[in-house]
Amino acid sequence: MNQLSADGGRWLRILQFVFFAGLILYFGKAVFIPLSFSLLIAFTIYPTCKWLEKKKVPRATAVVLSISLVLLFILALLFLLIALMLNLAEKGPQLKAEIMQGLAGLSVYLANTFSINEDLQHQWVVTAIENSSSYFVPFIRSTIIESSLFLALMVLIPVFSALILYYRHVLVSALFRFLPGNSHESILEVIKLTISSYFRFIKGMVVVYIIVGLLNSLGLLLLGIPNAFLFGFLVSVMTFIPYVGIVISSLLPVSIAWFTYHSVWYPLGVVGIFMAVQYIEANIIFPVAVGKQLKINSLILLIMILIGGVLWGAAGMILFVPLTSVLKLIADRNDKLKGLSILLGDGKEKDV
Repeated sequence: MNQLSADGGRWLRILQFVFFAGLILYFGKAVFIPLSFSLLIAFTIYPTCKWLEKKKVPRATAVVLSISLVLLFILALLFLLIALMLNLAEKGPQLKAEIMQGLAGLSVYLANTFSINEDLQHQWVVTAIENSSSYFVPFIRSTIIESSLFLALMVLIPVFSALILYYRHVLVSALFRFLPGNSHESILEVIKLTISSYFRFIKGMVVVYIIVGLLNSLGLLLLGIPNAFLFGFLVSVMTFIPYVGIVISSLLPVSIAWFTYHSVWYPLGVVGIFMAVQYIEANIIFPVAVGKQLKINSLILLIMILIGGVLWGAAGMILFVPLTSVLKLIADRNDKLKGLSILLGDGKEKDV
């Protein structure tokens, strides 16, 4: 009976810890999200920064050069977005004429095939617009808020990453003081493995982008869309920018499909391909590819992605993956957390 009471008390403390940790993560996401992204970038580019310092480059200069590589990549994505928007703006009148022609043809088809007169069609359109407005406006508002937050983080995160890299020895020394019961060697080992895990996470993401790009390209190729591989990989890479990236990058292949075939079914086919690939990516490709790199089983990875999405939105679906890897590193080195280590693992641990 005493053992049962002790076990019950232990599980109660665990549930209390999980509950309060969830509250802290949710209400503190305005702070934790940029810091987590900053750590992700800092750990990823740390090997480059360290290599430059070994070449006698001053630390401040090495940090600035390393961060500049990341900024150049992001600026390249933004440049592609702007180029796409300008390209679509030039084809705006032609696209409008094609859409009106297509809608007119669809109206005639409905009238001749199903005996649906124009008045009834117009009533359906008005009703659909009225019903969709209640969903469209909140969606636009949410998109604008998320995009504005993303742009604000674009300014803050490189600064935080640079400061983390520059003051890393101070942070590690403070960590030694905060964890006096642990040896310095074990703490340094966890830090090095954490950096390695974050780097493997980026490698897994690259694999995901390549697979998604190939699937997008093959789908567009089957539809006969010109420059299928260019558009397929462009849409894949643009998913790096939440919401706006995939929407804007998909507009060009959709427009090309309309201009090429003058039929509404080809643009709908392009949209259907992108939606199907995104679904497969979120539920199969990402958990398997990234989970294999981090040695975490796909079930736990999907659960952590779901929890991250609930607590931190789109950012949490990305950030909770490397955080799970860090949690596994800690559990692997603590006998009291051995069960958690096995739960998070990829099933290759020895049977006990």
